[in-house]
Amino acid sequence: MISLTQLCEKLGNALRTVDGDPVARINLTGVHISELTDPTPYLEGGELLLTTGIPLAGEPDSLRDYVTRLASRGVLALGLGLGAGTDDVPAQLESACAGAGVTLLIVPASIPFMHISRTYWDLVGKTEQADLAASLTLQTSLTQAATRPEAVAAVVKVLSNALGGWAVYLPADGSAETYWPPEENRVLPQLREETARLGLAGTHSAATFPLDGMDVVEYSIIADRRTAGFLAVCAGRPLRKADRQLMLTGCMLLAVAAQREWQLTRANSVLGTTATTLALNGFVDAARLVAGDLIGSPLAERVRLLAIRGDNLEALTTSELADQVSAMLSGEPAMRLGDSIRRCRLRSMEDGVCYLILETRTDPDPAEESGNPVEAAVSRRRAQPVPFAAALSRPMPLSQLPGSADDLRRSCLLARVGQISTGPGLRDPRAVEWVARLTAYSRADLVATVKSYIRNQGQWEVAARELKLHRNSLRHRIGIAAKLLDADLDDPDVSANLWLELRRVGAGSAD
Repeated sequence: MISLTQLCEKLGNALRTVDGDPVARINLTGVHISELTDPTPYLEGGELLLTTGIPLAGEPDSLRDYVTRLASRGVLALGLGLGAGTDDVPAQLESACAGAGVTLLIVPASIPFMHISRTYWDLVGKTEQADLAASLTLQTSLTQAATRPEAVAAVVKVLSNALGGWAVYLPADGSAETYWPPEENRVLPQLREETARLGLAGTHSAATFPLDGMDVVEYSIIADRRTAGFLAVCAGRPLRKADRQLMLTGCMLLAVAAQREWQLTRANSVLGTTATTLALNGFVDAARLVAGDLIGSPLAERVRLLAIRGDNLEALTTSELADQVSAMLSGEPAMRLGDSIRRCRLRSMEDGVCYLILETRTDPDPAEESGNPVEAAVSRRRAQPVPFAAALSRPMPLSQLPGSADDLRRSCLLARVGQISTGPGLRDPRAVEWVARLTAYSRADLVATVKSYIRNQGQWEVAARELKLHRNSLRHRIGIAAKLLDADLDDPDVSANLWLELRRVGAGSAD
C-alpha cells in the first residue's frame, strides 16, 4: 500500500502541505477527483480527494459541513488545486481540516490533477510488482523446502524468516513441536493451552489470539480427512495480503508432507507385518529379505518376542504400545523395554494378539532386573491402570521364533490385565498366587497335599498312602485346594505350572 509520504516525495512541489511541513506516514487507498458538494457516496475511505474548490464556495458553515462529511467517510487528505477560481487557501478550510483530522494539501496551478492520480497508480503498480516478485520468490522457497528430507522443519523456518517473527508446527498426536527460531520455545506451553482451548481439530479453519502482546494466527492442517497438526504464526510486522497467501501455501505444503509421511508409515507397516508373519511361521530367510528393505540393514540374529493382548491394539502406534507395556514394569527395566519397543519395526496382529520382534542389545534383560514380574506388575497397575496384558520371551536365535510363538501366546493369554509375564519358562503368572493361597491356608497342609497329588499324577491311593491320610480326607483337601485356586488340578496346564512353581519356591516336603 502506498503512503501519503511516498506520494508527496515522488511529486515534490506538485503536492505539498500549506506550510511546507512533512506529511504524516498514512496509507492511501486511492486518489479521487470530485467537484461534488457531497462526494462521499463514491468514496470508500482512505483516499486523497482532489478538488478545485468549487464545493468550498458559500457560507463558512457549508465549508465546515463539507470537511466533516469527508472525515466521517474516512477521507485522509484533501488536495486543493490553485488557479482555477481559488488562488489562496481559505483560513476557514485550514481550521476545518485541522479540527476534523484531514490533511490539507496544495496542488499548484500548473499541475493537472491527472498527474497526481497517474503518479499514485504508477507507485501502486511498481509496489505490487515488487510484492509479487517477492511473493513468488518466497512461494518458490516454501515449495523447495517441502521437498527436503526434513520438510516440516524447512517449511516452518522459511515462514518464520519471511514474516520476521516465529512459526510453530504442533502435531495433533502430541509429539514434539517444530519451531523457528530456536529461542522461541518459550511460547510452547501457552501455545499448547491455546490450541487445546480453540479446538480446531477436524475443521478447515483458522483462529487469531493474543500471545505475549502479539497476534498469533493458527491454522488447522488437514490431510487425508484427518487433522495432522496445527500451524501457529506470529509475524514481526503487520500482515499483508501476500503474507496470508504465503501462510496458506505453507499449510498446504505441511498437509502434503503429513500425507506423504502417513503413506510411508502405512507402506512400512505392511512390510513390517509381512516380515514378522514370515518369521513366526518359519520362513526366516524370506523374513530377512523383507526386513532388509524395511530397516535398511540385516535383521538381528538374536531377538526377543513380545506378545500383547487387549482391545483396539491395531489403533495404537508402536510408541503408544511402548508406553503401555513399559508401565507394567518399573524403574530402569521399564525404560529399557520401552525404548526397545519404540525402535521396533517388526510388528503383526494374529488372532487378537500383537507380536513384536525386538532386537536384543548388550543391556541387561528387563526380565532379570524387575524382580518378581507378576508382583511388580500388580503394584504398578494399582498406581496406573493398564488395559493390556503381555508376555516377553528371553533372547533367542531368530530361527527359534516359530517354536516359541505358541508358548508365548499362551502365556500372554493367561497373564492378567496390567501384567507382563517374563521368565525362563514363561509360566502361568497365576501360579505365584496359587502357591501363596495354598501356603496361607492354616487348617491343613494343602501345599504338601497338592504337591503329592501332582507328583503321583492324581492317583488317590498312592498319594493318600504317601501322606498317611484316608482317601476321603485327601479328596476333601484337594476339593478345598481347587476352590481356593479356582482351578482344576487335573488340568495338565494347571498342574504343570503349579508343580514348577512349588519346586521353584521349595514349598512342601523335599523331593
